[in-house]
Amino acid sequence: MKRILLLVFLLVLCMNAFAQESPSPESNKTAIDVVWTLIAAFMVFFMQAGFAMVETGFTRAKNAGNIIMKNLMDFSVGTIAYWAVGFALMFGVSIQGIFGTSGFFLAGGSPLTTEGLWTYAFWLFQCVFAATAATIVSGAMAERTKFIAYLVYSVFISALIYPVVGHWIWGGGWLGNLGFIDFAGSTVVHSVGGWAALMGAIILGPRTGKYLKIDGIKKIKVKAIPGHNIPLASLGVFILWFGWYGFNAGSTTAGTNISIAFIAVNTSIAAATGSILAMLVSWIMHSKPDPSMTLNGALAGLVAITAPCASVSPSSAAIIGLVAGIIVVFSVEFFDKVLHIDDPVGAISVHGVCGAFGTLAAGLFAEKAFGEVNGLFFGGGFKQFGIQFLGVISIFGWVIITTFILFTAIKHTIGLRVSPEEELKGLDLEEHGMESYSGFQIFTTH
Repeated sequence: MKRILLLVFLLVLCMNAFAQESPSPESNKTAIDVVWTLIAAFMVFFMQAGFAMVETGFTRAKNAGNIIMKNLMDFSVGTIAYWAVGFALMFGVSIQGIFGTSGFFLAGGSPLTTEGLWTYAFWLFQCVFAATAATIVSGAMAERTKFIAYLVYSVFISALIYPVVGHWIWGGGWLGNLGFIDFAGSTVVHSVGGWAALMGAIILGPRTGKYLKIDGIKKIKVKAIPGHNIPLASLGVFILWFGWYGFNAGSTTAGTNISIAFIAVNTSIAAATGSILAMLVSWIMHSKPDPSMTLNGALAGLVAITAPCASVSPSSAAIIGLVAGIIVVFSVEFFDKVLHIDDPVGAISVHGVCGAFGTLAAGLFAEKAFGEVNGLFFGGGFKQFGIQFLGVISIFGWVIITTFILFTAIKHTIGLRVSPEEELKGLDLEEHGMESYSGFQIFTTH
C-alpha cells in the first residue's frame, strides 16, 4: 500500500511538472533583454568610478578626497531625486511633448508582472545615465566649490534639468517626434552635463592663481595647474572606455538586438581615432605628445559617437572620432586661453562641444543601411541636419538658462564657492576634515 501511495505521489508530481507552462520564445526574449539591460546598467554605473579617477588625477592631491565624495554623492542624491521625480518627468505621460506627468516614485514598477519587472530594469539603466550627466559638472567646478552647494545642484539636475531634455528626445517629446537622432546621449547626457559645467564654471570663477593680470588689465597670463596623478587619470579613461560599451550598445535595451555588435565596433573605432588625432595635434602644437590631451581625445571620440553610433558605418565612425579628437584640443585651448574659463579636466570641451558635434554628425553621416534616414553626406539633404541643429540649440538654451538660475540662486543663498583660505589649504581638510594622502606633504601655495 505504501508503495502504491508513493507511486501515486510521484505521478502527481510529474503531472504537475508537465502541466507547468514551458518557457516561450517571447518569455525567453524578455529575459534576455532584461539581463542585457541590467548588465549594461552595471557597466555604466562603473563609469562613475572612471569619472572619479579622471577628475582626481587631473587635479591637485589636496582635493582628492573632496572629488571622490562629489562623485559618490552626486550619484547617491541623484538616484533618490531621479527615483522620486526625474523618471516620471522623463518617461511619464506627456504634456504637449514637454515633460511627463506620471510614474513618480517609480509607481509603474511591480515584481508581479513582466511589464512591472521590465520597468525596474529600465529605470536602473536610465538612472545611471542621469548620474553621468550630473557628474560631468564636477570636473569643471573642481577645487573651489562648496560641497553642500554641489549636493544641491545634483538634486536639481537629476530631478528636473536632465529629465526634461530626456523627455524631449527619448520620452515621446517634441524633438523625438521630429526625428531627432541621439541614440545613446551625446546631447541628452553629455551636452547637458557639458553646458551645465560651462555655466557653473563661469559663475564660480577660476581657481586662485589660474589667470594673472600683467600690466594692469591689458594682458592676462594663463598659469597651468597640473594634475597630481596622470596614471590615475589614465585608469579612469580605460574604465570609461569599457563602460561606454554598456552606454552605447546597452541603449538598445535589447540583448536580442544583434546591432549591439556594430554599435560596439563604432564605439571602439571612434575612441581610437579620437585619441590618435588628439595626440598628433598636441604633438604638433607643443612638440610633445601630451598625455592629458590624448586621454581627453579618447573621451571626445566616445562622446561624439554616442549619438550616431547606431546610424553610421564604421568608416564614418572613424571620421567622427578623428574630427572630435581635433576639436577637443582646440576647444580646451580656446576656453582656457581666450575665454579664460577655468575647466580643470576639459569637461566643457569633451562633453559639451564634442557632444554637440556628435549630434550634428548624425545629420551628416547617417545611413539608411544602419538607421532610418540618410544624412547630408549620403543624399538625405539638409532636413535631418536641420533637425539635429535645432535640437542642439534648443537644449543649449534650456540648460544654460536653468543652470544660470540654479547656480545664481545657490551663490546668493548657501554660497557656491569656498573662501580663498579654504581653497589654499585644500578641500580635503577644510570641507571634510581629513587628508587623502595621510603622511605626505601636499600643502602648496597655489
